[in-house]
Amino acid sequence: MEYQILNSSTCLLVLLVFIPTGLGICPSSCKCSGNDRNVDCSGRNLTILPQGLQDNLTYLNLSFNQFVDLDHQLTRFTNLRTLDISNNWLKNVPAHLPKSLWELYATNNNIKVLQKLDTAYQWNLRVLDVSRNMVERAVLINNTLSSLKFLNLSSNKLWTVPTNMPYNIETVDLSNNFLSQILPGTLVRLQHLTSLYLHNNKFSYIPDKAFDQLSQLQEITLYNNPWSCSDNQNIPYVLQWVQGTAARVVGAPCADLPWPWASAAPAQPTALDSSPMIKGTKAAGREASAAPEPTKATKTHKQFKAKDVPRLATQSHPALFPGTDRPLLHGPQEAAATRTILVQDSTAGNASLAPATGPSTTPMTLSITSGMPTNYSKMPQSTSTTFRKEEATPSARVPSRASRWQMGLLCLALLHAAALAMD
Repeated sequence: MEYQILNSSTCLLVLLVFIPTGLGICPSSCKCSGNDRNVDCSGRNLTILPQGLQDNLTYLNLSFNQFVDLDHQLTRFTNLRTLDISNNWLKNVPAHLPKSLWELYATNNNIKVLQKLDTAYQWNLRVLDVSRNMVERAVLINNTLSSLKFLNLSSNKLWTVPTNMPYNIETVDLSNNFLSQILPGTLVRLQHLTSLYLHNNKFSYIPDKAFDQLSQLQEITLYNNPWSCSDNQNIPYVLQWVQGTAARVVGAPCADLPWPWASAAPAQPTALDSSPMIKGTKAAGREASAAPEPTKATKTHKQFKAKDVPRLATQSHPALFPGTDRPLLHGPQEAAATRTILVQDSTAGNASLAPATGPSTTPMTLSITSGMPTNYSKMPQSTSTTFRKEEATPSARVPSRASRWQMGLLCLALLHAAALAMD
């Protein structure tokens, strides 16, 4: 009886010693936390998985190592949520990854193709980052990645925007590629997309209606693309879309260049119409005869005058106001003319050109020059508009007819008084 008890105790002691090793402990080359379920093995020059990893890991960091192939080696981690395999020598996304993954980071590897089987069974995947690789083609299955919210394919070699992107996706980063086209229907069903990054690519234009269904878009980047600003057929869509969208556009195409297509665009009211510069421009375009003659009470509020300038070459196309899509001048202009608008300088914060009560000693002058100058080839093709303040001087005022009558009557009264004095 005592022998049996001693034998049982020995067996229990052996089990207590060897069972932890069988279940797995934190490998010596890694750092672990959370009951050894969060394992960090980054920067260890590893070429194979370390021994002793538990099957119930939830976080595994294998970045900055020398892995070349991890196919079928991670399938057993059925509770894994986050996997980081960045900065290795992988040529493809590891096959048969656990279906429990939420986040997959595979940046800075040698991946050339994102195959459909790489993500076909990742129903729970929320973040997929395959940036800084050599991906030339990305094949996605939209009805399998139902939980994906963030897709990063930046800094690759893509030529076409990937099709079949998941419908519930919210952020797509396709910057720093060779993208030049968007196939029809690529972005149609992305009703939840809020951020789209397309900067540093090869876009010359965006196909018609490509962005029309992005109703939830909040931010888009378009800078550093070779936009064909002189293309009257293809470029107008993206330019008009940029003006009409509520999303924040970083790097609007052709922002600093004249747009030759603007004369054909319909004149639609914009938010800029309420600005002082636009109001002053519209007022300057009216004929001086249409304006009522200013009276003494309103002469300090607004005054129009035209200055004669030499005739210049004929302008063959309408000039544009910077930042708007509508021409200021319609038809050829055979002579240049300058119109000056004197507007009362009201209190700070007043953004309108409406006349204010009381006289002003520092009128605001808006000079608008139209026509074609002699150095036209060296100047931007737009109307030149400037604001400046001028000090009003008494010598600049012309005496009115009433004042001249008063002076005459005063002289007659003085002469009559002198004649009576002589008598």
